[in-house]
Amino acid sequence: MEQKTYYFVGIKGTGMASLARILHDKGHRVLGSDIEKETFTQAPLLQAGIKILPFDPANLESGMIVIQGNAFDDDHPEIKRAHELGLQILSYPEAVEKEVKSHTSIGIAGAHGKTSTTALLSHVLAAVEPTSYLIGDGVGKGNADARFFVFEADEYRDHFLAYRPDYAIMTNIDFDHPDYFKDINDVRDSFETYGKQVQRAIFAWGDDQNLRQLNVDVPVYYYGTNPDDDFRAENIQRTPAGSTYDAYFRDQKLGTFTIHLYGEHSVLNSLAVLAVAYMEHMNMDEIKQELANFIGVKRRFSESDIADMTIIDDYAHHPSEIKATIDAARQKYPDRQIITVFQPHTYSRLAAYIDGFAKSLSRADKTFVTPIFGSIRENAGNVSSADLEQRIDGSEGIDMDTLDKLLQYHNAVVVFMGAGDVEKYEDKYKELLK
Repeated sequence: MEQKTYYFVGIKGTGMASLARILHDKGHRVLGSDIEKETFTQAPLLQAGIKILPFDPANLESGMIVIQGNAFDDDHPEIKRAHELGLQILSYPEAVEKEVKSHTSIGIAGAHGKTSTTALLSHVLAAVEPTSYLIGDGVGKGNADARFFVFEADEYRDHFLAYRPDYAIMTNIDFDHPDYFKDINDVRDSFETYGKQVQRAIFAWGDDQNLRQLNVDVPVYYYGTNPDDDFRAENIQRTPAGSTYDAYFRDQKLGTFTIHLYGEHSVLNSLAVLAVAYMEHMNMDEIKQELANFIGVKRRFSESDIADMTIIDDYAHHPSEIKATIDAARQKYPDRQIITVFQPHTYSRLAAYIDGFAKSLSRADKTFVTPIFGSIRENAGNVSSADLEQRIDGSEGIDMDTLDKLLQYHNAVVVFMGAGDVEKYEDKYKELLK
C-alpha cells in the first residue's frame, strides 16, 4: 500500500483523533494541528507517535492530504494555505466515507447510545474478524486487512449524510441539537434521508415511533423486547452483576446472552450488535463470549471507589440519557442512595429541555446542580441553574467552593453527569474524600 501523508486541522477533536489513529495504524504518515490546551484525546495520539503542532500555515507542505475538522471553515489560515498549495482537502465526513466505501461498513446513528453501541460492536467484531473502528470518544483503530469498518454516524449538522454504509444501526430519534434542528420532524427527516443512503439493511429500536415510520429502500429490522420486534430479548434478568436474556430472531432462538453492563438501554444496544453479527453469518458462541467480556466506555458509566463512596462519571446531557444512567445505577446498586451532580451544558439546551431534565433528575435520591457550562458561541442566556433546581424537590446548587456538601453522604453512589467540564467537580470531590 502506498504511504500517504495526512494533515489534520483540528486533530484533537474526538472524531478527528479517532480517524488519525486509524490512518496511522494503516501505515500512513499522520500529523496535525490544534489548540495548545490539553485534551483527553491528546495522550493517545502522542503515544502512537502522531505529531501535534500549534496552528501555523507554515506546517503545510506539498503532497499532503488535508483533513478539515468540522469546527474549521475555509477562512482558517491553514485551510487557506492548503488551497494556495493546491493540496487535496477532505472534510472530516468525506475522509470517513473513504473508509466506509472500502469495507463492509456499519454506521451507528441515534440521539443517544451511539458511542456505547459503536464501542460494543467494535469490541465484538474485532475479536472475531479483522475490524477497523471509529468511536466518537477519540478511540480509533485501523487494520489494513479489515473486513468490517464500524463507525459513529453523527446527526449533528447532518454530518451523517456524507455516508453510504452497508448497514445502519439507529438507536433512537429524539429532539436534540436545538441550535441546528427546528423540531422532532426535522430530526426525523434527516434520519430518513440517511436511511435512504444505506445499502443493505437497517437495525432500529422498535419502541421508537419515529423509527417505525421510516420510509427507506432497504429492509428495516426492529430490535427490542416486544413480540412484533424482529430481534427480541426475552426472559431478561437484571442483577447487580449485569443482565442475562434469551435472544430471538423472529421464531429462531439465537442463544442466551450475558452482558456485564447496566440499564435497559445496554440490553438494547447488545441486541443491535447481535443483529449485525447474525446478518453477517457470524458464530453466535463467539459473539456470546465477546459480549460477556465487554466492560464499557470511558465517560459512559465509568466507576471508581474512594472510602465508602462509589463515584460514577457519565457524559449524559439529555433527559433521556440521564434517565438511562440513573436506571443503570439503580440496577447495579439497588440498596444504596443515588446522588446526582449535574452540570447543565449550554443555556439554549437547558432552556429547551428544562422540564425533561427536572423529571429525569428527580429519579435520584438527591440532586445537586452546578453552574451552567457555556460555550464559545453562547456564554449567557435567560435561564439559570436555579430555574432547574426549583423544579426538583430537595435539590441544591453546588459549585467548586461548596463541594464539601457531598461529604455528609456515606456508603452512597455519586453520579457526575454532563458534557462540559464536570470532571473538575469530580476531581475536587475525590481530593476531598482522600
